[in-house]
Formats: sequence, C-alpha cells, structure tokens
Amino acid sequence: MKRVMIGVLVVLIMVAFFNSCQKKVATEPVKEAPTSKVEAVDEKAPQIEKPQLTEEEIFQRNTLEEVNRQGYLQKIHFEYDKYLVKDDMKPIMAENAEWLLQHPAVEIRIEGHCDERGTTEYNIALGEKRADSARKYLVSLGVAERKIQVVSYGKSKPLVKAVDEISYYQNRRDEFVITKK
Repeated sequence: MKRVMIGVLVVLIMVAFFNSCQKKVATEPVKEAPTSKVEAVDEKAPQIEKPQLTEEEIFQRNTLEEVNRQGYLQKIHFEYDKYLVKDDMKPIMAENAEWLLQHPAVEIRIEGHCDERGTTEYNIALGEKRADSARKYLVSLGVAERKIQVVSYGKSKPLVKAVDEISYYQNRRDEFVITKK
C-alpha cells in the first residue's frame, strides 16, 4: 500500500507542476473600435429623365373627347339673323385653318347653332347656313372640303340658358368638333 500512496503522490505532484507551468492568458474585455457618427446625406435618387412628349404625341394619345376639350379649334359667333363669317371672327377662322393644315389627318364637324328666337325650322336652316358658311371659309383658306362635315342644331343646344342679348350672342355660334385624328 505504500507503493500506491507513493504513486498517487507522484501523480498529484505532476499535476500541480503542469498546472503551474501553463501560461496564463489574460482575458481582458474586447474593446469595440470607436465609431464615428455618420451624417445622413440627403441624396436624391438619380432621376431618369422621361422624354418630353411633343404636342403632336399628346394629341395622338388623347381620346377624341379629350382632344375636343383641349380647345384646339375655337368657336365663332354670328350677328342676329346672319350667317356670313364676321370680320372679327376671320382671325379665329384663320387660326383654325392653320391648325387643320398642320394636322392633315384630322376631320371635323362644324355644328351650327342659333339663339332661341324664331321657329325651330327657321333656326335649323339658319344653323346649317352658318355651318356651311364656315366650311366654305375654311376651304378658301386651303382646308380640304372632304374633311369637313356640317350639321345644324338650330336652337336645340343653347350654350347659355338666359334671355338677354349677351346670352343670345353666345348661342349664335359655330362649334368645330374633331371627329377623326
């Protein structure tokens, strides 16, 4: 038993010796690298420039209803009981003709209107004479006659519903409606 005791003692001494010879590694807490504050840069995302549409491209993309709302063609007005294009309306007709000549595919309808005075039959005839007078004037300025239709609404579609000279004047008109583009 003496030998066993000496063996255990030798083993304990060896363990103690090896434990004392191990390098002790100091464990210090890991310091994080100092962070610098990042300033937010208000940078806009690069804008992809969309090509600007030309007036012609916009015109072609719109429906007929939208095109007519744009007012490319202006209406003209007439004197009481008259159907010839007045001198002060001729510049408007010239602008309408110029626009139509720049858009050769466009076809129009000229709608003749009257004020509420007179019979329905009389105003239908007068409205047609007004529309036909405007058609002839546009043709004299170079617009192809085949591209123009005329219709008369007489007094059935007043622009203004009132009984005074200003309202009557506004209702005595030709409107130019684009029917094909």
